[in-house]
Amino acid sequence: MNRPYTFINVAMTADGKIDTFERKGAAISSQRDKGRVDELRAASDAVLVGGRTLLEEQPKLTVRSEALREERVRQGRSPNPIKVGVATVANIQKDSDFINAGNAQKVIFTTSQTSINRLEQLRALGVDVYVDEAPRVDLQVMMQTLKKIGVDRLMVEGGGTINFELMRLGLVDELLIYVAPMVFGGAQAPTLADGLGFLREQALALKLVQVEHWDDGGVILKYGFV
Repeated sequence: MNRPYTFINVAMTADGKIDTFERKGAAISSQRDKGRVDELRAASDAVLVGGRTLLEEQPKLTVRSEALREERVRQGRSPNPIKVGVATVANIQKDSDFINAGNAQKVIFTTSQTSINRLEQLRALGVDVYVDEAPRVDLQVMMQTLKKIGVDRLMVEGGGTINFELMRLGLVDELLIYVAPMVFGGAQAPTLADGLGFLREQALALKLVQVEHWDDGGVILKYGFV
């Protein structure tokens, strides 16, 4: 396979929302789920987010547990997985946690719509930048590039648009969902998979692999793609 093994991990409410209508990164995961996510990151070669998440939420994408970071180092790996951002226009702030938090390689895939000045700034900050001349980043080429730079296991942490596009293109192997016992509502609140959507006959078929019921009221669902 000329791309990494790729899985999407998401925390969502019982009504399928991954954030409130405010889109400010509302907390959904329980403490136990935060630990599960940390273990997933520690076991991955890279963690990827889409443009809205990258630019508006400024994610750290680091391994929180010192013990897990130390274990990665013992394995001959960096303390944190590679941080990967995908944005048509990469107007990321220089003080963003994506750039500054933790010891990690940083990679951004963008397009020529990002100004040359901004591209130079990012590279000066130690970010590896790949520029697509097309209107949008070619996600299939991106996956091949990630494989070439040593990413064998890729964790995707949203948001809904990048999730949908990766699944639409058949670039996802596994879907992990923490369903929290709460409801956000809101017609404009983002969901696990946004984007243009499918017609009914185009719907992606999933195979339920595993279910875990937690004492905190949450449920873990693990799906494979048929």
